Amino acid sequence: MGRTTVLSLTFFLLALVAIVGARPATFLQDFRITWAETHIKQLQGGTAIQLMLDPSSGCGFASNKQYQYGRVSMKIKLIPADSAGTVTAFYMNSDTDTVRDELDFEFLGNRSGQPYTVQTNIYAHGKGDREQRVNLWFDPAADYHTYSILWNHYHVVFSVDDVPIRVYKNNEGRGVPYPKAQPMGVYSTLWEADDWATRGGLEKIDWSKAPFYAYYKDFDIEGCAVPGPANCASNPNNWWEGAVYRQLSPEQARKYRWVRTQYMIYDYCTDKSRYPVPPPECLSGI
Repeated sequence: MGRTTVLSLTFFLLALVAIVGARPATFLQDFRITWAETHIKQLQGGTAIQLMLDPSSGCGFASNKQYQYGRVSMKIKLIPADSAGTVTAFYMNSDTDTVRDELDFEFLGNRSGQPYTVQTNIYAHGKGDREQRVNLWFDPAADYHTYSILWNHYHVVFSVDDVPIRVYKNNEGRGVPYPKAQPMGVYSTLWEADDWATRGGLEKIDWSKAPFYAYYKDFDIEGCAVPGPANCASNPNNWWEGAVYRQLSPEQARKYRWVRTQYMIYDYCTDKSRYPVPPPECLSGI
């Protein structure tokens, strides 16, 4: 390979990295603290962080850039023991006041010995109220686990350790809103929500157990950064738009059915008190 070819390849790879976000090296490289800097501590040279909640404040952070389509993931170790009334959230948000798009992971604290519940929610074109809840099948406070959101033109997939727990398909052709018009930033917060988080607010936070800690590492964002090249988000050659990412594989579909059958405890689609007539996306088999 000649020197000119090597240089051309190098410049191509650098340009590709600039267009499509790659794995960040440290927390401060791709994120900023948005709330209560004193409650967020960098660990391991900035490759991991600790979030703290105490009676004075929770805390939060956000990505420096917004992204349109791609995949984001983080490894998180949740609050151990009695975490009732706390919420640890990892989500994408368009940061718009009226017509909001948002993709949510919310980890709802529990009393010791009870399973941790993860709630997912989707806002599209300003409409949310699409909550689903799954009890995690492991102790998420004992070690780190990977939580990821895949977002492409075909569907949104929420996964836990590569096990899909929720799929929201693009059914715009059937009149179902789908988040596609706005880029979204990546956010995380740790906060007190004992008016609803644990058993609908029946279990209150026990401040004698504070401070509460959650830990994050291996921040991974791969997507079309905005601002950036205008044609990135519509490029069918982005890896997350490939054929294998357009639908679940047979093995993924098996795991998805297993989670939904064994661990789902709430689905807005079947909540007749809220929706006597199921929303259209529920009728579309989502």
